[in-house]
Amino acid sequence: MSFDDVARAVGRAFELVAMLVLAIAFVLAALAAVRTWRDTRDNRRTFNAIRELFGGGLLIAVEILVAADLVSTVAVDPTLENVGVLGLIVLIRTFLSFSLETELEGSFPWRRGSRRA
Repeated sequence: MSFDDVARAVGRAFELVAMLVLAIAFVLAALAAVRTWRDTRDNRRTFNAIRELFGGGLLIAVEILVAADLVSTVAVDPTLENVGVLGLIVLIRTFLSFSLETELEGSFPWRRGSRRA
């Protein structure tokens, strides 16, 4: 087994872990929603339970997918074109992570410290 084969297998393993994280986050969010709805009958609390649990799982999955892209692209075939595509993918996923985290937290990262005070 060559280094490229191992790198591809590790990249695929990261992708599989990201899919598992999404599936588990979805199940946990659904269970939390049912429990919250049963206990409170409050739509807003139920929605927030889903959003927090599934959104957190989605954030983790995006980070894992960035790792998969890094391993698969840079380790296997580090051409200038592939590194450029990787940079674009990482940029898009970083923006997505930032947007999701801002949505979940309800404020921009640089405003969070002033909110807690």
